[in-house]
Amino acid sequence: MKARIHITLKQGVLDPQGKAIANALEALGFSDVDGVRQGKYIEIDLQENDSEAARASVDAMCEKLLANTVIEDYSIEIES
Repeated sequence: MKARIHITLKQGVLDPQGKAIANALEALGFSDVDGVRQGKYIEIDLQENDSEAARASVDAMCEKLLANTVIEDYSIEIES
């Protein structure tokens, strides 16, 4: 199975890299951009056949290592 994880800063947490991207886009002529939030994307290949067990395992990985849950949110997609 493959797990896809999207990690982003929580709303209300300052995102200086997102702000820098937004400024650069505006400098390049993309003036219709209101804001940018940047994040991380992680793919993990799992030796698991049960999608619920895979989701639980990846959730534990996110809680323990992959995401800083104080300032970040994450979403998980499981593909068999």
